[in-house]
Amino acid sequence: MKWNRRTAIKNLLGGTAVLSTGGLLSFGKNNSPHENAHVPLKGNINHSACRWCYNDIPLEDFCKAAKDIGLKGIDLVGPKDWDMLKKYGLESTMCNGAEINLVDGFNEKKNHAILLKQYSEMIPLVAKAGYTNLICFSGNKRNLSDEEGWQNCVTGLKALMPLAEKHKVVLVMELLNSKLNHKDYQCDRTWWGAELCQKLGSENFKLLYDIYHMQIDEGDVITNIHQYHQYIAHYHTGGVPGRHEIDESQELYYPAIMKAIVATGFKGYVAQEFIPAEKNKLDSLAKCVRICDV
Repeated sequence: MKWNRRTAIKNLLGGTAVLSTGGLLSFGKNNSPHENAHVPLKGNINHSACRWCYNDIPLEDFCKAAKDIGLKGIDLVGPKDWDMLKKYGLESTMCNGAEINLVDGFNEKKNHAILLKQYSEMIPLVAKAGYTNLICFSGNKRNLSDEEGWQNCVTGLKALMPLAEKHKVVLVMELLNSKLNHKDYQCDRTWWGAELCQKLGSENFKLLYDIYHMQIDEGDVITNIHQYHQYIAHYHTGGVPGRHEIDESQELYYPAIMKAIVATGFKGYVAQEFIPAEKNKLDSLAKCVRICDV
């Protein structure tokens, strides 16, 4: 089965996952995930990683490795797995499980009833667990204009803002590229998401700036981070092209991007969301965390 994010989220929402010990063979008690693992991280970036990229590693093993690497949490983990994260002192840095999927979102009124029900149930759970961020999606355009998409998103999200504000939970809409991976997705430019933030006017709605996706759709990554940082609650990484490791094999220079993020005063999380091409996925994750540790 070919894994991608859409498949992973579908399976997670359905309560299934592919579990094996693949990728763990060289990550033992006496085998560091990276040659510099003993060197403490600098603390300027709060590091995380997306669970779906490592679905072939059992969650407990992944939590152990994440803690050893120096991660503070794991992204895209739902309530059924929060106890496991807590066992290892990890945060659920971007909670999920209230969304329908990536294509049916707040930009269509027909989705509002189920979204309002699911987010109204999930927001208190996120708060009770001590977490803050809960992901959401615009959905696909399906011939909607920008203005119609904004208006519909505002209608749906505004109904949730009092509950989010009460529980101090932030609904975070992800920016995805519509050129390659998520054809027709509406929130595909930083300015579009920023305009939605302005229209809602709540600190409990922000954006997830996915560096991989935004490099593909608009570029000017550092400029957009500086211009729109007040609307950004979270970041994802990924190598361009291919969404693999963020090393010298791709076109972005992540140390400069991370320095730009730090310069904005950002105190949230940066989550690795690349699909490892290297055989040892945990070594690869540790290496990419170090690349981002400026």
